[in-house]
Amino acid sequence: MDEAFIWQEIGEKGFRELVAAFYHRISGDDLLGPMYPQHDMEGAEERLYLFLCFRFGGDTRYTEQRGHPRLRMRHMSFRIGEAERDRWVELMSAAMLECDMSPEARSVLEAFFTQVADFMRNQGPP
Repeated sequence: MDEAFIWQEIGEKGFRELVAAFYHRISGDDLLGPMYPQHDMEGAEERLYLFLCFRFGGDTRYTEQRGHPRLRMRHMSFRIGEAERDRWVELMSAAMLECDMSPEARSVLEAFFTQVADFMRNQGPP
């Protein structure tokens, strides 16, 4: 994966827009919405934004505030099965389309988001 390409193509502003478009979908989603406390939607949005800036741009704000990402551990309290994984990827893909990302950037990010979403699963198939 070419992090430099993604950062150059999307950058901080693009990740801000992507995360906003994604969380706009989360808040009304019947499957994923309940996992996100309404009082902390802005906090969740900011954390994802900072994580993406860290992962693709080397920005240190995420690790300065939260330490190592430890994504699986941080999400262990949520039931994440195949349906939740698939919906998360579906909503993120829709957000990428809304943000009018290039097909090349979408392709790289879809592979990344799919891999991460699958890694977060903590429930087996039904």
